[in-house]
Amino acid sequence: MHDHDSAAHGSSSRRRLAIALGITAAFLVVEVVGALITGSLTLLADAGHMASDVIALVIALVASAVAARPPSERSTFGYRRAEVLGAMVNALLLIGVALWVGVEAVIRLLSVDRAEILGGPMLIVAIVGLGANIAAALVLRSGTSESMNVRGAYLEVLGDMIGSVAAIVAGIVIVTTGFDRADSIASLAVAALIVPRAIALLRDVTSVLTESAPTGTSVAEIRSHILGTDGVVDAHDVHVWQITAGAPVFTAHVVVEPGVLESGGADDLLDRLSKCLVGHFDVAHSTFQLEPATHADHEESQHA
Repeated sequence: MHDHDSAAHGSSSRRRLAIALGITAAFLVVEVVGALITGSLTLLADAGHMASDVIALVIALVASAVAARPPSERSTFGYRRAEVLGAMVNALLLIGVALWVGVEAVIRLLSVDRAEILGGPMLIVAIVGLGANIAAALVLRSGTSESMNVRGAYLEVLGDMIGSVAAIVAGIVIVTTGFDRADSIASLAVAALIVPRAIALLRDVTSVLTESAPTGTSVAEIRSHILGTDGVVDAHDVHVWQITAGAPVFTAHVVVEPGVLESGGADDLLDRLSKCLVGHFDVAHSTFQLEPATHADHEESQHA
């Protein structure tokens, strides 16, 4: 029953992601064309922002399908790291877009002879863009509790709404006052919005690829919980890392009282240790090596 529910949730998540991807990709084309026609840098910046949303949705859609594939002899943890590599590409593209938009905006602000910005058409395209973002967000919202991929894509779309709002504000200013520098100023705001998200993505990618402990996870606290378990004498070689965001993995060598192994209590101890990690630290994949105290003499070189 659980497998059936998981499969149903996975199928539902992929359907939501596919619909949101269709909406976002279709409007991306409209926004690029609109930016070229109107001469609006803000629309082009927002298109770059929306392009990152398309990439994020594709990554989420592919990850949702790939995550269902079983591990193989060569990929013993499965294929979930593809999501991390895709996120790295996304972050680098975002930084590239932000830098280009920022430089172009400054050039336009300092230029004496500037091309005319068609405020009316720009405003129309920006309003339609906001509508597309809202539609995609509504499609994804109901699935945020079922899938981390859907939740991440939902947050991407919400962030893009700010870019559309900036374009709308710039369009209104240009139409009502003729102050066309509003376009360059708004594009700088969009670029400033892109950079923190790109840096956050790169930080998350770096954390996973360097096999650092997940943010908010204290190895010392986990070790303390292990030491507080009946039958445990000590714990060493404690490691926790992530296969991908939200998929932590844990290993440890646990020194136990002699009676635990002699009385056949290893199964019960392993169950208690695993339940502790799941309940307190949300670590579903854990590996414990149970050792008698005398085994430590064989590992001196590892603990020197």
